[in-house]
Amino acid sequence: MDSDPTEGPPAGTAERGGALAPGLYLVATPIGNARDISLRALDVLARADILAAEDTRTTGHLLEIHGIRRGRLLPYHDHNGAAQRPRLLAALAEGRSVALVSDAGTPLVADPGYRLAAEAAAAGHRVTAVPGASALLAALSVAGLPTDRFLFAGFLPPRQSARRRALAELAAVPATLVFYESPRRLAAALADMAGTLGAARPAAVCRELTKRFEETRRAPLGELAEAYAAVPEVRGEVVVLVGGPVAVPVAADVLDAALEAALAGQSVRDAAAAVAAALGLPRREVYARALELSRR
Repeated sequence: MDSDPTEGPPAGTAERGGALAPGLYLVATPIGNARDISLRALDVLARADILAAEDTRTTGHLLEIHGIRRGRLLPYHDHNGAAQRPRLLAALAEGRSVALVSDAGTPLVADPGYRLAAEAAAAGHRVTAVPGASALLAALSVAGLPTDRFLFAGFLPPRQSARRRALAELAAVPATLVFYESPRRLAAALADMAGTLGAARPAAVCRELTKRFEETRRAPLGELAEAYAAVPEVRGEVVVLVGGPVAVPVAADVLDAALEAALAGQSVRDAAAAVAAALGLPRREVYARALELSRR
């Protein structure tokens, strides 16, 4: 439950104009519109002893927009993380405050901040979230798909065979699936999703969220795959969301035949689980029918 919006900063953070308490601050930055940054984020970025940024040029421009003057920003990204983490952890051990920002959005969501946060916490340092914009949550908000249960699957593998295997592992997950995708691979990814997850599954493609040319397309996977196959060039950041498995009516004789075959070599529980996953049926109902068949 959210706290009272009128209450002040939690213990260990900064009052406006004060110094930051020692620790690692994970600061969310805008995913497009520069005005989406929070006042608390601006305070932390201005007052942290060290500011580590995935892209120093992007972060420097954001600070300039909001009138924050700082010296050199420390780069922290996939390629230099192993070398930079000891320096940042040493600064934390000295009692300094370190603010970490990703290129855009919330740190640790599909970016290299995870290891730094994990090692800082393991060393006993305070790790504080300064929440804000997130492409994941923004896309869930506008997609028109269920949000009570969702699975963030990050980026799919670029190679088709690996991508299809990854999708097959997610096919039976009873939740909305959320993927980040390269605009160059969007058409291919949608085609594989339609073929592996099912062309009838409801889906949405969110592109350039919060930016000038923001676009959200909602349709079954098969229709989206056809639509983007005809687009010569897709631009911008892309989030793809796919609704949970679509229930398809299964004839009683088909269910019984599948269960009898499975029961020939498996326990009732294992046979029911396998058939339920294969046919996309509720496990409890399939288990009840498997018990009936096993007692004949």
